[in-house]
Amino acid sequence: MFRIFALKYVNQMKKVVFFLLFLAFVLAGQAQADILTSQSASSSAIIIQKSDFVLAFGSCNRVDLENKLWDDVLLNQPDIWVWGGDNIYADTGNMHKIKKMYNRQKNNPEYQKVLENIPVIGTWDDHDYGLNDGGQEWKHKQASQQLFLDFMDVPKKDTRRNREGVYCAVDYNLPQGKIKILVLDTRYFRSSLEKSPNKSRRYEPSSDSTKTVLGEEQWRWLENELQSSEADFNILISSVQFLSDKHGFEKWGNFPSEVAKLEKLVGKAKAKNVIVLSGDRHIAEFSEKKVDGLPYPFVDFTSSGLTHVYEKYSGEENPYRVGEVIHEVNFGLLRFDFEKKLVVFEIRGNENKLLQQIIRTY
Repeated sequence: MFRIFALKYVNQMKKVVFFLLFLAFVLAGQAQADILTSQSASSSAIIIQKSDFVLAFGSCNRVDLENKLWDDVLLNQPDIWVWGGDNIYADTGNMHKIKKMYNRQKNNPEYQKVLENIPVIGTWDDHDYGLNDGGQEWKHKQASQQLFLDFMDVPKKDTRRNREGVYCAVDYNLPQGKIKILVLDTRYFRSSLEKSPNKSRRYEPSSDSTKTVLGEEQWRWLENELQSSEADFNILISSVQFLSDKHGFEKWGNFPSEVAKLEKLVGKAKAKNVIVLSGDRHIAEFSEKKVDGLPYPFVDFTSSGLTHVYEKYSGEENPYRVGEVIHEVNFGLLRFDFEKKLVVFEIRGNENKLLQQIIRTY
């Protein structure tokens, strides 16, 4: 009798143990899913629980339109905000007007909360540079540069105050790892664009290999930064798209030799895990390409715009696109997990709505 009772007791205990193990497995799997599972576009206000570093960025911000996203940006508790360009809309050579717009943006109560809570860095694009689709030919670029640096609170003794271009490097040394952000200037030195004879397109790729996007000095700087980088992740901030090369607007693809040059540099440099963040287009999308020498997919994450978007977007070719094109107001998030060597890329909209997400392991 005792033996039968003992056997029943053991069997019951086995069932209990099995149930507890199963429950632990399910809970562990759910916790993992918080980081690894892509969320649907209908999800709202989803916060990834574990992030060693959170980068938020965006572009295309009109000061005369309401930006409804600043509270959503702060809700995600980013470690930094990065301006991707077109931070105001001032297509003018009147420096007084540009300064006035910068001051209006800086005094925006919601943006002031961003400034009070997190560091802010970034680059410019044509509409805060001062000339629509402008490049090296802009005669007011030196004066415009100083106003941009004022807006970004760059100290008077900073190197950028006494050299051409707004490019810079920012390093973050964390207990878990290192992140280097390389802010590029795709305006100051950029060669002239080749206009398209096709009325449905503005520009066509140039066959002139002497034309440049970054200019000689900035190229030397970038090469040195990538070759010497000890960071676990290296983030390139480009105001215009790098990978998407079929549309007829501004892009790195208008200078094929420059695209090849950067891909070759990234493939051969010692820098780990290079990612491009871009803006300009009034849409958001992920682009991804296999680049020689890289053991990971090369991602170009475009986030645009913060106050207005390409609402009549009806489609365009992008052979590197991953997912769908988003054409509602948005900002971008990158959540870094050093232990798992992964990055969660998110496009988020008003009310912190998750519009699209991809996850890449490095």
